[in-house]
Amino acid sequence: MLASLSIRDIVLIEKLDLTLSDGLTVLTGETGAGKSILLDSVSLALGGRGDGALVRHGQPKGQVTLAFDLSSDHPAHAILAAADLPDEDQLVIRRIQMADGRTRAFVNEEAVSVQALRLIGASLVELHGQHADRALVDPATHRALLDAYGGLSADVVALGGLWRHWRAARETAREERVRLEAAEKEADYIRHAVEELTALGAEVGEEAALSERRSAMMRSEKIAADLSEALNAVAGGGSPIPSLSAAVRRLERRAGESQDVIRPAVEAIDQALDALELARGHLEAALADADFEPRELERIEERLFALRGAARKYAVSPDVLPEVAARFVAQLEHLDQSEARLARLDAAAMEAETAYRHAAERLSAARRAAADALDGAVGAELPPLKLERAEFLTKVTADPAAAGPEGCDGVEFWVRTNPGSRPGPMMKVASGGELARFLLALKVVLADRGSAPTLIFDEIDTGVGGAVADAIGQRLARLSLKVQVLCVTHAPQVAARAHHHLLIAKAAHPASADGAGAADGEVPVTTRVAALTPALRKEEIARMLAGASVTAEARAAAERLLKAAR
Repeated sequence: MLASLSIRDIVLIEKLDLTLSDGLTVLTGETGAGKSILLDSVSLALGGRGDGALVRHGQPKGQVTLAFDLSSDHPAHAILAAADLPDEDQLVIRRIQMADGRTRAFVNEEAVSVQALRLIGASLVELHGQHADRALVDPATHRALLDAYGGLSADVVALGGLWRHWRAARETAREERVRLEAAEKEADYIRHAVEELTALGAEVGEEAALSERRSAMMRSEKIAADLSEALNAVAGGGSPIPSLSAAVRRLERRAGESQDVIRPAVEAIDQALDALELARGHLEAALADADFEPRELERIEERLFALRGAARKYAVSPDVLPEVAARFVAQLEHLDQSEARLARLDAAAMEAETAYRHAAERLSAARRAAADALDGAVGAELPPLKLERAEFLTKVTADPAAAGPEGCDGVEFWVRTNPGSRPGPMMKVASGGELARFLLALKVVLADRGSAPTLIFDEIDTGVGGAVADAIGQRLARLSLKVQVLCVTHAPQVAARAHHHLLIAKAAHPASADGAGAADGEVPVTTRVAALTPALRKEEIARMLAGASVTAEARAAAERLLKAAR
């Protein structure tokens, strides 16, 4: 409920503070007194378009503040939480309009964007009148209103869950199909890679071990050549051993002739022969140690070439080849299993779509039933509003191609204003006065379902007679039993039904201290709003009946209206 309204320096309003109550509050006054200014101020505070022309002449800025008392389950609490805004006992909205056209918005003293302000404001107040920018005339809201009337909100939430599940399943299947198509393009390459790397059978550390073995064998090859040469010198064809052995034998035969001379030489040669034999043994043992199979070196070199060639081909180090092989094997297995997996995912997506479609069809049927009930309820309200020949139609159009979280239905309120005429969208077919009355009938029916807690009606009684005005007043009073209603009216029959009556009037007063508005001897004029006592209220209703000159007859008629309303 709108608890208070505060306005500073907006057009003709210098300072205004209003405390508002529940029930039906009417605002009356002479034409041009400032009723539209009041509504424009409220619209500005709720996120309406800003305009520097709204600022009172001579002032740098204007300001509008609205304070709301909310129930604990009001949707605004969730909006505040989602926007990370403070949620206090009272929700206070403040909009500052600068004279240069800039605006600033605050919710509970936290700066917010105009978009956030509009979202919050839409949950708090609805403005209804004869203008296209007012609530209910936007077809985008009609489906939610029908769902609220039919008690289908929970079904819509459940359908939204099915829609998201279907969309997720469909996206998963799409991603798998893209992967499969990409894999199939490389299937031959993957299979070749698996065959090649499997045949290669590379192992981690193998390349380093083979390289070390190859280096050792190449070193051994060079050492063996030197050892062979040395062995040949010691024991080969050029060996001195045979010559030395023959010389020893000859000397030994001469030993008897000169033993003292020959013996040292023979002993020395014997020692030389022993040393050569020892050297030959060492050389043969070393040569045996250095011996290797040349084919083994060839095999090692061929293996190293294969490992290093594969590493270059797949742009990795040889030690990573086993990992590459495993990855290709996994891709090949995934490719072999992808068709079956894709079939399962497609089946899951189809199952999710079927569940969504069935739920959407049930919701469509429920909406059509709710539409029939809504049409009957609104139709019952039309005759007293002098729309007895008119017809209200809730058009539900199902389009499976337009599937979404709220179903496949488009909902729009249509009307037929006269028998035999073609029905059409309410906003296009109904005249200004008719539209206001259609909206009133609709809001009376929807008051406790999908309505903001505060409704403001702007002169919906324009151009109607006394009986219709009284019917409008009765419906506004009934509506105010469920929500707070504020109504700008020129109809005394409507004013008589009110629980609270505010009078809007212009007043001239001396120039303010800053001299604003006092140029050229002009006397500033401001708009004032006053709550009327019962006596003043009767006088105002008499004025509305009689015009400029209030007569005794008008006062008596006003008294009768008030008594009838009571």
